Amino acid sequence: MPEFRYSPILPAGRADIPMRRLDIGGVSTAVAEVAGTEREFLTIAPSTFAELAATAFKEISHYLRSDHLTSLRSILDDPAASANDQFVALDLLKNAVVSAGEVLPMCQDTGTAIISAKRGPNVLTDGRDAEHLSRGIHSAFADLNLRYSQLAPLGLFEEQNTGTNLPAQIEIGLDPEEDYELLFMAKGGGSANKSFLYQETKSILDEQRMLDFLAEKISALGTAACPPYHLAVVIGGTSAEAALKTAKLASAHYIDDLPAAGDPATGHGIRDREFEEKVFELTQNLGFGAQFGGKYFCHDVRVIRLPRHNGSLPVALAVSCSADRQLVARISRDGVFIEQLEHDPARFLPAAGTAEEIESGEVTRIDLDRPMDHIRAALSRRGVGDRLSLTGTMIVARDIAHARLREILERGEELPAYFRDHPVYYAGPAKTPEGMPSGSFGPTTASRMDTYVRGFQQTGASLVMLAKGNRSQQVTDSCAEFGGFYLGSVGGPAARLAADCIKDVEVLDMADLGMESVWRIRVEDFPAFIVVDDKGHDFFARSPDTGLLLGRTRTRADGTTI
Repeated sequence: MPEFRYSPILPAGRADIPMRRLDIGGVSTAVAEVAGTEREFLTIAPSTFAELAATAFKEISHYLRSDHLTSLRSILDDPAASANDQFVALDLLKNAVVSAGEVLPMCQDTGTAIISAKRGPNVLTDGRDAEHLSRGIHSAFADLNLRYSQLAPLGLFEEQNTGTNLPAQIEIGLDPEEDYELLFMAKGGGSANKSFLYQETKSILDEQRMLDFLAEKISALGTAACPPYHLAVVIGGTSAEAALKTAKLASAHYIDDLPAAGDPATGHGIRDREFEEKVFELTQNLGFGAQFGGKYFCHDVRVIRLPRHNGSLPVALAVSCSADRQLVARISRDGVFIEQLEHDPARFLPAAGTAEEIESGEVTRIDLDRPMDHIRAALSRRGVGDRLSLTGTMIVARDIAHARLREILERGEELPAYFRDHPVYYAGPAKTPEGMPSGSFGPTTASRMDTYVRGFQQTGASLVMLAKGNRSQQVTDSCAEFGGFYLGSVGGPAARLAADCIKDVEVLDMADLGMESVWRIRVEDFPAFIVVDDKGHDFFARSPDTGLLLGRTRTRADGTTI
């Protein structure tokens, strides 16, 4: 047996990131004798944790990292990017500018509050760190125009919104460094739902087999979580949950400094930058692009290899979406510091002429206040992949409202007329700022409503749907049978939609559901694309011989078009 050696499984160094000092007190030092040795301790007051958490969640609700914005801008400057890649990237940059006004959060799903922290050996607190951090989260979600998304279980099948966005996910571990480091994340349901675990075997530990495996699994991510993604792939892990947690940290670029080479004595994890480039190239050839076809399905890829039990090979995938919300904070004897996010995103916007050129092109205007048969006839004259501008009235309904509407059908009653007379937008708004018609109000993941579609459409309801991401075959089949349409909205620019496109919002039905109520909204120049039409065509359909079928453009698996 070799001699004892130790390394943490993730031996990533402290990242050299730009930090700014906060005007938060409650940090001091104290000297005490421990086991005959005098030691200096860092003491942190409960209020420090609360103020830091409140500040951090405000920051990540409204601002992004500079390198994320740089990556978006590079899409605009890339002549090989598709027109739709550039359209989505420009919309996301505009959204960042609106969000930076600190009124409308960048995404309507302001997320589960997640904190991963490490405290040094000479840090003294009252031991209730998670409680004090939770108090700060409570304050942020109460004071800002955010959304409450956490449901408390009342029983096995009953649940109720907590109305505070608590509880948070808070994990605090030990670290040999002298300070207290925290990673703050806001994880919306769309990107959280794209974390996957696969239990594989050594048979895929071969470059080509691994690439083939990842091509299939990454394709299955789809576009519902608002690409371009920061994608993380973790191969191995001492347990399934270790693989998944590492993938989440890697998607946040938190463990970028892992070594490139392994050590048979300690078994620590490594980062493979060369394989990252191969996986990134793979994602560019899938055809999904930045939501509506192209090469920018991902901004970048992280590939982490972990130790494993010889009978197990977990493989985890995770993404950080267009709402790339995280920052690092540190508390030291010098004070309280947070990562410097980009507070001037407007500097990443292109010149006016370039922006107008990207937004130009053939756009069909659809009057949503016309009878439903007229709306469907207008859509039927267009093809999948065509860009639309929507103006008029829509209703808004998502998961819980759909469940209640199905209960109406199951009782043998008719669905409300509004569900037949207007297109339905799958969404749930954040809080409405004073003086504005709407809070951030972007689309939610369409696939969560797939199982309802056929039952509704066969009664003449839900014939025009608007949301984000791809749909299942059962939705395509139902639209072909009953003359329905699914329109895709750009996922991500919730603040811009609220500021520019949504003109009036009122609760129409099921007011007790809060943000999950049925709403009536009026929109102007709301951008959308035809994704599924009444002829059974799906913009994201796949074929064994041609790969992804993007509208009228067929794309091979290797990225070439025919």
